[in-house]
Amino acid sequence: MKAEIIATGTELLLGQTVNTNARFLSEKLAQMGIDVYWHTVVGDNAVRLEAALRLALSRSDIIITSGGLGPTMDDLTKETVAKVLQLPLEVNAEWERQLINMFASRGSKMTQNNYKQALLPRGAKLITNDYGTAPGIWLEHRDKIIVLLPGPPRELEPMFIEKIMPLLPSSGSSLVSRTLKVVGLGESSVEDKLAEIIAAQTNPTIAPLAKLGEVHLRLTAKARSKTECQELLDETEAKLTARLGNAIYARDEQTMGSVVAELLSKNKLSLALAESCTGGYLAHTLTNIPGSSSFFSAGLVTYSNEAKSKLLGIPLQFIEEHDAVSAEVGRAMASQVREVAESDLGLGITGIAGPTGGTADKPVGLVYIALATPTTVTCQRFNFFGKRENIKERAVMSALNMLRLYLIQLG
Repeated sequence: MKAEIIATGTELLLGQTVNTNARFLSEKLAQMGIDVYWHTVVGDNAVRLEAALRLALSRSDIIITSGGLGPTMDDLTKETVAKVLQLPLEVNAEWERQLINMFASRGSKMTQNNYKQALLPRGAKLITNDYGTAPGIWLEHRDKIIVLLPGPPRELEPMFIEKIMPLLPSSGSSLVSRTLKVVGLGESSVEDKLAEIIAAQTNPTIAPLAKLGEVHLRLTAKARSKTECQELLDETEAKLTARLGNAIYARDEQTMGSVVAELLSKNKLSLALAESCTGGYLAHTLTNIPGSSSFFSAGLVTYSNEAKSKLLGIPLQFIEEHDAVSAEVGRAMASQVREVAESDLGLGITGIAGPTGGTADKPVGLVYIALATPTTVTCQRFNFFGKRENIKERAVMSALNMLRLYLIQLG
């Protein structure tokens, strides 16, 4: 069955509100094996909404709307659906009484415009709203299913899960997605390495998605059951892992930080950080993870040369000789913070985040990341691009990946 989602609200078109409802509904429908072919966003305009509804009815089996069911003049969804389907609006006496009681319990009188929330197109089923005053509506018209949902996610989400999903027809199949996360390779490089597999693969499908500092591979399998879908996904993941190796660092909701945290805990190793251009971003990322106290020793933001000297014990003469943004200072930061914090591992980051401060020899985006272990101190040079915050984010991601690859070698 083909489904279409129509979100209403001028605030969505203006960018004042993010359309999270479409993402949520698409995800839940996919879990049921129902294909969503179109997303439409329409402002609070009856003419344009009517056109969108007529188009949806011409090409989709299930139409789900969000928003426009409230009491104000710009809430037009129910009235427009009734007009398109040529159905009169009728009062649902039970919901009208419930609305009156709801307002009375709050110590206020229900205004006249709220009565419109008790109107339903003839033949529609009212879907009670446990978290608001606008009920949902289930309507079967000829061979179409039309579902009208309130706009606020706190109302829409429980209503859909608890009351709409049980009513939707079974597709006879399941659709399951899995996301593999790749680091250290750009989107074009990933696609080049996987071109053969992607071209030959029809189920599951493989879609590369570029993200900041990483690439996501979305795998989507369709089969008679979720178990069969998972088996298909496992087979495809094995093929991709064989091709990309350790460049795949996580799947689905896992983050680079959580992967590194798990590896540090598994190996019972402690970590200390000395950050310059990232300004504590790496420490923030790791300490956001519950249980980080088991591996995180200390984090120092040694932004100035004086701080590097006083807090880490790196001689000012050494910093001036090699420059603060250098492999030598990066290595010194990593080894010194490891020593100061008496930790197993130390990471040092120094660079130029911009937008100013770069030179021809050392441009904005130049970052040195060093890792000190009980036996070695290694340093890598990176040239990142983008805005200041992007450079900091890329530096943090690269530092975590550097640490991850070291920890993987430990077994």
